Amino acid sequence: MNPEFQRLDPRVQKWVFKQGWNDLRDIQKKAIPAILAGDRDVLISASTAAGKTEAFFLPACSAIAKEQNSFGILYISPLKALINDQNRRLESLGEALNMAITPWHGDVAQSKKLKARNNPSGILLITPESLEALIIRSAGWVQTAFSNLSYIVIDEFHAFIGSGRGMQLLSLLNRLEHLLGRLNKPVPRVALSATLGELEKVPLSLRPDNSLPCEIVRESSNRSTLKVQVRGYLESATADPEHASSADMLLCEDLFRLCRGDAHLIFANSRKRTESLAASLSDLSETHTVPNEFFPHHGSLSKELRESLEQRLQRGNLPTTAICTMTLELGIDIGKVKSVIQVTAPHSVSSLRQRMGRSGRRDSASILRMLITEREITSTSGLVDQLRLQLVQSLAMLRLLIASQWFEPADTLQPHFSTLFHQILAITAQWGGVRADQLYSQLCQSGPFKQVTGHQFKTLLQHMGALNFLTQLSSGELVLGVEGERLVSHYSFFAVFKTPEEFRIVAGNKTLGTLPMDSPVMPDQHIIFAGRRWEVTDIDSEKKIIHVTKTKGGKPPLFGGQGMSVHDVVRQEMFKIYTTGDYRISVGEKKIDFANTTARELFREGHHYFQAGQLNTERFIQQGAHVCIIPWMGDKTVNTLHALLLQRGFKTGTYAGVVEVENTTVADVKRSLVQALETGLPAESVLARQVAEKSIEKYDEFLPDDLLNLGYGQRAFDVSSIRQWLEAELGAGSQSHTHHI
Repeated sequence: MNPEFQRLDPRVQKWVFKQGWNDLRDIQKKAIPAILAGDRDVLISASTAAGKTEAFFLPACSAIAKEQNSFGILYISPLKALINDQNRRLESLGEALNMAITPWHGDVAQSKKLKARNNPSGILLITPESLEALIIRSAGWVQTAFSNLSYIVIDEFHAFIGSGRGMQLLSLLNRLEHLLGRLNKPVPRVALSATLGELEKVPLSLRPDNSLPCEIVRESSNRSTLKVQVRGYLESATADPEHASSADMLLCEDLFRLCRGDAHLIFANSRKRTESLAASLSDLSETHTVPNEFFPHHGSLSKELRESLEQRLQRGNLPTTAICTMTLELGIDIGKVKSVIQVTAPHSVSSLRQRMGRSGRRDSASILRMLITEREITSTSGLVDQLRLQLVQSLAMLRLLIASQWFEPADTLQPHFSTLFHQILAITAQWGGVRADQLYSQLCQSGPFKQVTGHQFKTLLQHMGALNFLTQLSSGELVLGVEGERLVSHYSFFAVFKTPEEFRIVAGNKTLGTLPMDSPVMPDQHIIFAGRRWEVTDIDSEKKIIHVTKTKGGKPPLFGGQGMSVHDVVRQEMFKIYTTGDYRISVGEKKIDFANTTARELFREGHHYFQAGQLNTERFIQQGAHVCIIPWMGDKTVNTLHALLLQRGFKTGTYAGVVEVENTTVADVKRSLVQALETGLPAESVLARQVAEKSIEKYDEFLPDDLLNLGYGQRAFDVSSIRQWLEAELGAGSQSHTHHI
């Protein structure tokens, strides 16, 4: 063992030997001096299952081994299941050190919590929501219980960055240091993650005021082997979207063959797809008269069903395949699975990396398969199908993951007014009363809401007063108003996140199904639903209904890919693949082809169409009576172009990064966009006014319209990006660059 190992508490050293480890891993050795220094924040970035948890806990537990009168380590996790998991994993280390380990969330027995209340020591494992409840309800006890706190560690840190929940967490940590009188001697924060884009910028997301230096500890090299395959499937152009197609059946038969007899994860992106795959695979088990080993796992299932599946995977004594949404993406210890299979294009490269990390046992390779279905091309096929965009998006994400080792940086520029609203109420409840300048100082000046101006903060406070969330006393102090008391006293207050609202899609008197409102939907917009094209005629936010009518047009693309998540870099990588005609990955002198015969043929078709349409230079394409615009930019830029065209009276929809404009010509669309450039493009907040349902975050419904439009606009649109694109494509209003189009 190396000299750093000798710095660990002798009992920790003994525990390591008892695990049968010959040596510590690279990341664990590197982390020891950084953690033991106790005078800095530390960011531990390493692949899934590289030993990040032990990299923190071995030195941190050594440092607090003699502390008896206070919690020494505060461990914060995004998931209750991860807390239960860490509690189980740390149990033997705690016993070796005679150190208490206390999980603290809604499902933990009161007797266990009472024991920790009476004798706070060792490690507290908690979610941000439970920490919020403790600080509001028991601030005095928190002051004592954390009086000698040495470390705050945040697991799966990427799950927090750039989100409303992440802002709540940063605000909580700020409030905790304030409560403990530790502003001048901050508690070191340690972040653990496998998927952090732009690593050098992450320390600012961990401590926005930079009051402690941050050391980044990363693996020197990740020697794990990865086996990758992309399998293509061709669906008949006449397939009925309501029923399973021959391509679906073939895909399910392949899944059955590839997964039977071992442990696997199949990611299907949507709950509906998850359920249909699980049902088809269960039917196949029955047909082959073998026990079923295929089970769904998503947020709508009961806790009991999800946990029993997790335990079955953990035990590893029965072959088990979980068909899941994002629910098994984070690091719950379900044991290592043999392979991970993605059956639609992934949402993001970071999500793909996280999923890939669940696969690969001991020294065996990680196996990642992508099973991608494209539709047979006919005379009525649109651009999305002809280009095979779903397949090429998947290929681009794989290349970025493996060859470039790139993944999406978090968007840290959002104002998060909804979470700010929540934190104003939380701090007011915590102290009983507080001055406006104290709130602004703690939340915006020294806290995480640095994007919020003094004027915006004042607007929000005044609006909260007008709605009775806050009341101002004659002394000038703010206290909770009637509505504020009602919100704060409800058990649901402590969480700032919510699942996206599901809106019913209604045509006439018929409900077609539901759609999560996680991307902009505007009147007159065209959408694809249940395999058909529809025009949005009205959006009823109160009743949560989107009214639609059937619209004409070619057969809708199989791959909608609509949303706010695909990054510019992904679409630019797709463009690079098309222009070079090569999706393979270079490894040394070799180029590795990881596509099967069908996928290769589908790619050739897409590449042929790209060349025939001269899409390396053309961005505006006339397709019959419609115009397709393909900017090769991320969703925020594409959404901005789409909203701009709607505002200018065009009938339009957006699918997989392509904007379709109905019943017009390229000349008319260009002319209108040139005029828009010349008269000045509207701000993001102005475009946001067109979006009927903007309540994405939990308390958005209580925000003043100006702030709601401002926040939503920054989340969904990017005017400066579309301005640059239009200037490059349209020659800044002149015709000097038309040869590029």
